[in-house]
Amino acid sequence: MDTNNSCGAERVDSHPMREFGDAATSAANPGTTTIHIEGPSESPTHQPGLPRGSGGEEDDELLGNDDSDKTELLAGQKKSSPFWTFEYYQTFFDVDTYQVFDRIKGSLLPIPGKNFVRLYIRSNPDLYGPFWICATLVFAIAISGNLSNFLIHLGEKTYHYVPEFRKVSIAATIIYAYAWLVPLALWGFLMWRNSKVMNIVSYSFLEIVCVYGYSLFIYIPTAVLWIIPQKAVRWILVMIALGISGSVLAMTFWPAVREDNRRIALATIGMIVLLHTLLSVGCLAYFFDAPEMDHLPTTTVAPNQTVGTAK
Repeated sequence: MDTNNSCGAERVDSHPMREFGDAATSAANPGTTTIHIEGPSESPTHQPGLPRGSGGEEDDELLGNDDSDKTELLAGQKKSSPFWTFEYYQTFFDVDTYQVFDRIKGSLLPIPGKNFVRLYIRSNPDLYGPFWICATLVFAIAISGNLSNFLIHLGEKTYHYVPEFRKVSIAATIIYAYAWLVPLALWGFLMWRNSKVMNIVSYSFLEIVCVYGYSLFIYIPTAVLWIIPQKAVRWILVMIALGISGSVLAMTFWPAVREDNRRIALATIGMIVLLHTLLSVGCLAYFFDAPEMDHLPTTTVAPNQTVGTAK
């Protein structure tokens, strides 16, 4: 019995002696590898990570730096085709419906402190949305202008409705010239000021065209509602559309000029808003409030009667 008990004691005490021996062996031979198997009751300990500051997260969320910077790095790894190939221009229209709707929603609901370019455009700037928004706006203004004149003079006997197809070409010239020439001038001005002041945020020409194109979407339903033959309603609608689209432009381009001279920065934003105001007010005045002369009564002049005396 004593023999069995002593053997059992030796068997129980062998485990700590074995661990001590393994430790001694590993210390003597540093080149050896010791494998330690944990029991099911043991749980691995995790080292606590460093907490991130709330300020950095708020800044990333405000400006969209995290996602946009990652996307910029991924976009830089793509191969760019030569500009004379079809694939080069195909990338400008490589956008899905979800992205277009998301950018339209962002242009209709501008949020103060949110950068439209960083949140919606910089990941994949496109020309698909701006092109079709401008085309839809052209036909909306031309068709609504003709219908507005027809409804105003409906019932007048002296009015003869004649479709004015020239309004389509005039509207197309105005809208596309504004959507391309103004961004081109603004891009050149920002590049010039960027060479003077190094801290200015730079936008590419394609990004500026995207901002202007999507900012014009609000004028499509506004042009349809301009059919209402009430000047007060039309001016209220144009002020609402101007406030929404103008705020998108002002909040987008203010970070690009705020580090510049104060007067130059305010003058730049003022010029952007002024040109946008001239576009909206000009379209309303020309296509909807222009006086039509076709309905005025025409006076018939009796032919001159000459009395000839027979000789």
